[in-house]
Amino acid sequence: MTKIKKFLPLILLLLGIVVIVGAYFFVTRSKKEGDITEDETSLIEVPLSDRPITSLTPSNDGHWLTLVIEKITIDAASLDYELLYKLPDGRTQGVPGSINLDGENEIERELLLGSESSGKFRYDEGVEKGTLTLRFRNEKGKLIAKFSTEFALLSGISELASVDEDFTVSLNKKSSEYFVVMETFGVPEVPGGEVVSGPYGVFSSATTLSGTVKIGSGTLHRWSGSEWSSVSGETSGIGIFIGLSE
Repeated sequence: MTKIKKFLPLILLLLGIVVIVGAYFFVTRSKKEGDITEDETSLIEVPLSDRPITSLTPSNDGHWLTLVIEKITIDAASLDYELLYKLPDGRTQGVPGSINLDGENEIERELLLGSESSGKFRYDEGVEKGTLTLRFRNEKGKLIAKFSTEFALLSGISELASVDEDFTVSLNKKSSEYFVVMETFGVPEVPGGEVVSGPYGVFSSATTLSGTVKIGSGTLHRWSGSEWSSVSGETSGIGIFIGLSE
């Protein structure tokens, strides 16, 4: 008992240090988490006219996705992209990247659904859907704008659909080509009416494709390359589509 009393001040001192250190790390971590939340909520609102046009085009074998980001008008110093997708066994795989913009208004990258080591490739099979996220940052690395979309990677079927099922393409026949259906964030040209659905994009290793396209709400329009054209009945199933208020 005497020995315990002798070392009691030292024990109390050590306990006090442990409590102080623990409290410091707790407060520091809480501040960091708070900063992340604040960062997400202080993003600028980007109008449709200034949003980047984004596409993922699959290769003939479906092992690669060509990421193209066009019409970059946001005043940002860098761009982070992150492709996430799930495998049939439930594992999540990712393809991240960071780009210094330096005034560039168009970016293209080849994204591998798999991995590469010493020139040898391993491909992930059975990928059907995932997400693509773009993060624009200023010179200090602060997040200023963020865009995210789900995408569907499809093949060997006759019915193409967005993940939210708001947009569908019924092909004339089953196709063995690979397709990606996704939101494109931006549009080549702001239409005259209000966009109430989309923009959705269908991108493929196929060069031509015909089918019946349906969109959740509004009057269906497709970008022809120079203007928005109203669509009814059968049309090309590849391109960018929107629904305009009636």
